[in-house]
Amino acid sequence: MPLYDLLGRAAERFPQKTFLKSEGRAYSFAQVDGLSSRLGAALTGLGLRKGERVMLFMPNTPEFAICFYGVLKAGGTVTAANPMFKESELQYQMRDAGARTIIIDEELLETAQPVLSGLAPERVIVAGDCAHDYGRLGDMVNSAEPAALPPIDPVSDTAVLQYTGGTTGMPRGAMMTHFNLVANAIQNATWFKWHPGDVIMGTLPFYHTWGSCVCLNSPLYAGCSVTLMRRFDPVQALSVVQRERVSIWYGAATMFNILLHEPALSRFDLSSLRYVKAGAMPVPEEVRLQWNEATGVPLVLGYGLSEASPETHDSPLGRVKPGSVGIPLIDTDAMIVETLTGQHKLPAGEPGELVIRGPQVMKGYWSPDGQDEGGLVDGWLYTGDIAEMDSEGYFYIRDRKKDLIKYKGYSIAPAEVENLLFTHPAVRECAVVGMPDPVLGEVPKAFVVCEPGITVTGKELIDFCSERIAAYKRIREVEFIDEIPKNAVGKVLRRILRERGKSGAE
Repeated sequence: MPLYDLLGRAAERFPQKTFLKSEGRAYSFAQVDGLSSRLGAALTGLGLRKGERVMLFMPNTPEFAICFYGVLKAGGTVTAANPMFKESELQYQMRDAGARTIIIDEELLETAQPVLSGLAPERVIVAGDCAHDYGRLGDMVNSAEPAALPPIDPVSDTAVLQYTGGTTGMPRGAMMTHFNLVANAIQNATWFKWHPGDVIMGTLPFYHTWGSCVCLNSPLYAGCSVTLMRRFDPVQALSVVQRERVSIWYGAATMFNILLHEPALSRFDLSSLRYVKAGAMPVPEEVRLQWNEATGVPLVLGYGLSEASPETHDSPLGRVKPGSVGIPLIDTDAMIVETLTGQHKLPAGEPGELVIRGPQVMKGYWSPDGQDEGGLVDGWLYTGDIAEMDSEGYFYIRDRKKDLIKYKGYSIAPAEVENLLFTHPAVRECAVVGMPDPVLGEVPKAFVVCEPGITVTGKELIDFCSERIAAYKRIREVEFIDEIPKNAVGKVLRRILRERGKSGAE
């Protein structure tokens, strides 16, 4: 079924029940369904064709959900941009995706303006009441009448083009079909026994498949209400849990670590929470134990990746094993293969690369010429993570083959930051690696070889990056060296740099 049918079914079952609550506003299932249908009709009337990519540049608001499902109803493909993006990042994704329509929240219009001037998309729609010369989301939705929807092939039609950090270059678009996203919504809600009485905390960003899965799609499948937060603030979040009687809360491991160290934690009533789930980065066992002891609320672990909608593994509630990400979800196959060849299945207890197959796994990577760039081998997704499986089928993540840096749950592609550093006139060579941090996961550190006769300080390079990329991607430390270590074919030996960085910290 098309992904938006989850919304239609929820609107039929619970028409007047609140679906989304945000900053004093509440929208029922029927309202979101009706408004998104109107937007879909308006976009079709503007000439949007089936399969066209539409960029959403918006924070976590009810308008995001209306636009998300409205674009899908018009037959379009959503590509959502991180609201923390700066101009160059937004421009890259919009150009790579070939998005000729962009819907922007008014608070992000200033960031987007140079991109709009440079790329000149066919349709620009702004959510909000600020002064501008573009189309207004409210006017479009209020003036349009629902119309017939274009036919959708759920198995082959791409619903979402999710950009994910590349290991050797710029971010790539993973093509998620309607079938992929519906499957993962059902897998998550069924695994954890979600029901209409549950209240979901909407702190995960909607622009990512994890946020849209557990804060939009799964709640629709189960009939749950969602309380949204534009930005995470620990005291405000705890207050929302207490006031709204939140029962389920997903977030990056860093968020729960921050809450653990929040002095006000003990003052709030968290008894409504059935469980919380931490992900997006490795979760130290001591953090899980400390959380459970401090709150009495089970913290469960899982595993997933953007290319898999994103959830693939979860711990059964009541049977959590220390350090394990759990077992494969419903209808999901996982195995460990030999790292070098990727061909030989390994027995329990032996580490190798984790590979996954299931209904939630993407159909492939996007390329700007519209050709599928693959990404799967005989239907298997090679995760790039080193893992092992025990005799009961529980999986443990041991290391990463990938060079991605995990900062506060965000994925940072070293090549993207390096490409920016190379544009500085003082930088001759550079390499960016992730250094371990007990709270943040990893922090980006740059090793730099300067051009002869040109001097620059580490702070100058940090400021140079901060002005041009999202805050979470900026380098936190710079070390100047004489030479970047490489192997015989010129590949940067990041392991040596990481070891050098650890030695320096000691």
